[in-house]
Amino acid sequence: MNILVMGIGNLLLSDEGAGVRVVEEFQDRYRVPEGVEVIDGGTMGIELLHYIQNRDAVIIVDVVRTGNPPGTIIRLEGADVPALFNSKISPHQLGLSDLLAAAQLTDSMPRRIVLLGIEPKSMDTGLELSDEVRAGVPRLAALIVEELASLGLAATPEASASPRKTIP
Repeated sequence: MNILVMGIGNLLLSDEGAGVRVVEEFQDRYRVPEGVEVIDGGTMGIELLHYIQNRDAVIIVDVVRTGNPPGTIIRLEGADVPALFNSKISPHQLGLSDLLAAAQLTDSMPRRIVLLGIEPKSMDTGLELSDEVRAGVPRLAALIVEELASLGLAATPEASASPRKTIP
């Protein structure tokens, strides 16, 4: 298996950094199985293309604006993921939209793509998540575990698991 778990977001804009916080939580709480790479994709867009190309699966964690109450978690898979980015749902949607379009154009789209998203409350400048989004972080980390399990991989609970990988 060749799987990527990627948190997206800007840590300087409160809830906008939720995707990154979720992958940090995942790495802190679980042993990452062999064949799974976890990255902080930050606010990069097309620059992430080589990370997603030709993967068996990519799990993206990001904030999404769907009009639901703050902290609402959504899960999308397959063609629904690029379709979602055709409407304005993420502050850095252009980057993700371009990234997925480039993967499709180069015929290097991952075989399976899943988006785990959470509705933000605040996108103001700040390092802290809102209470509503912070409360959803452990659930999203657990959903990553469930996604990996659906692929036949076990992420077992452990205090100090894998080292974090941050893209410079």
